[in-house]
Amino acid sequence: MPAALVLLSAIPLAGGVFRLTQLAGGAVITPDNARFFASPLPVELHIVSASLFAILGAFQFSSSFRRRRPGWHRAAGRLLVLCGLLVGFSGLWMTLFYPWAPNDGELVYGLRLFFGSAMLAALLLGTAALPRRDFAQHGAWMMRAYAIGMGAGTQALVLLAGELIAGPPSVLSRGLLMGAAWVINLAVAEWIIQTREG
Repeated sequence: MPAALVLLSAIPLAGGVFRLTQLAGGAVITPDNARFFASPLPVELHIVSASLFAILGAFQFSSSFRRRRPGWHRAAGRLLVLCGLLVGFSGLWMTLFYPWAPNDGELVYGLRLFFGSAMLAALLLGTAALPRRDFAQHGAWMMRAYAIGMGAGTQALVLLAGELIAGPPSVLSRGLLMGAAWVINLAVAEWIIQTREG
């Protein structure tokens, strides 16, 4: 599972590296990237924290790895929660305060607010389960948070598939495809959670 999750995160990670390179190298400012140059800190925090969240999080779901290295699981988990909170809050900040990208619309705006808030809630619920030693609930909520955080990887695949099948998406279809990616990730997470509990 860790290898598949790292692979899923490869496209957004590559996009993040490209964006950071643009910001550091003084790329040409266009309508697509002007908002990042105007206020670079939120997107820089988002990219770095999302990269760590995606890679470290992938190894948290290997039960054999957790058993062999419980100290690593706890230490990485603390860093993961911090990174996840940064991902969620920076994502919400960008949604609320950056100008919309040319292909974004009200649906994408609403979805980002909803899933960003849901990710933060899942992280907090997962963390709150630890003092009660409710490790099943801890794992379930952290898996849900990770599924939401990995939305960008699934969105890249879903948007690519949609464009190959139906051509360039409209503002509405882009929003629907992006929402579908988050739903797919959460559906897979819920299936794994229910399978483990069953």
